Amino acid sequence: MRIETLRTYVVNGLRANHVFVEIGTDAGIVGYGEGTVEFRELAVEAAIHHAAGYLVGQDPFRIALHVERLTRESYWRTGVMLRSALSAIEVALHDIKARALGIPVYDLLGGRARDDVRCYANAWFGSAKTPDEFAQAARETVADGFVALKFDPFDKAWGTPDRAELIAAYDRVAAVRDAVGDEVEIMIDGHGRFEVATAITVSRELAAFRPYWFEEPVSPEDIASLVQVRRRSPIPIAAGERIYERSRFIELVEREAVDFLQPDISHVGGLNEALLIAGHAWARGIPVVPHNAIGPLNAAATLHFAAAAPAFPWLETFVRKEPFIPPWRDEYVTGEVLAKNGRIVIPDAPGLGVTLHPEGCLAHPYTPRNVQHFRRE
Repeated sequence: MRIETLRTYVVNGLRANHVFVEIGTDAGIVGYGEGTVEFRELAVEAAIHHAAGYLVGQDPFRIALHVERLTRESYWRTGVMLRSALSAIEVALHDIKARALGIPVYDLLGGRARDDVRCYANAWFGSAKTPDEFAQAARETVADGFVALKFDPFDKAWGTPDRAELIAAYDRVAAVRDAVGDEVEIMIDGHGRFEVATAITVSRELAAFRPYWFEEPVSPEDIASLVQVRRRSPIPIAAGERIYERSRFIELVEREAVDFLQPDISHVGGLNEALLIAGHAWARGIPVVPHNAIGPLNAAATLHFAAAAPAFPWLETFVRKEPFIPPWRDEYVTGEVLAKNGRIVIPDAPGLGVTLHPEGCLAHPYTPRNVQHFRRE
């Protein structure tokens, strides 16, 4: 079997555009992967196409060899565009190999370690702004069976926000905690917005609401600042979604900067690289909870990682609600396994178990988007 074609699709996914790769073989077997880099989608698409000259004609089963050569021969060996392009290709090659063998991708990763995975909900709050709106959305999500909810309550706050902005955020968190009670976990996402002193203050004031973690309290590039916050925070710290190099993840672990590590399979170089990163964290007793807030192909790859991982506390899951998930999603991908009663049953379909539909992708082309985390327009 040889690789014959490499195609990309940049699809309007509403919150951001998804970057998908489709790798075809002369045996008629096709594999899919995702390398979405929010708000820089066309750049990562170009990086994927740079790999076509090497990949076409190659044996798709030799995944580790191709990853090593694409990494080495790019010369610029890292950066989020290159690592994300590599992730998309690596996952697509796993998909091809598993489909050819008639097995799920997780069987290439060591086999299924569990029958289902516990999920925490993200995007459940939709367009909520007021405490009452957050509370109502939280109640509805818990009624659907979720026992953990993640959200960013900070609206447009940035750096060292004024006291009124922080009080408004605390009111949203208080409303959610009151709405769901003590038995439901809540995770608070900072999206890297605060300076060190503010992040420490915020973590101390959030402690009253018993959050499971405080995610990305400071700039994701600044591990030294993250170390300071983690040492002085009364609640656990999570980070890693905007890091893409194994050496940086090792630094996060060895410098004791996090309580939860969050690599994103679509950015770190693929499934095998994610397992290497996770192995180092597990050796130090750090739980690995992959970031999974991109698109449906990355969600499928992350589910297979979750199936094979020896220790896996939570799977991040986006609730199907606008403005995060478009109503036309089923037009471009089918086969997604969705959460039921807060859990996802591990599928046994060959490959990733999902199918990309080119006609649906082309019907919803790239649409420029701006970052909304700090605008909330």
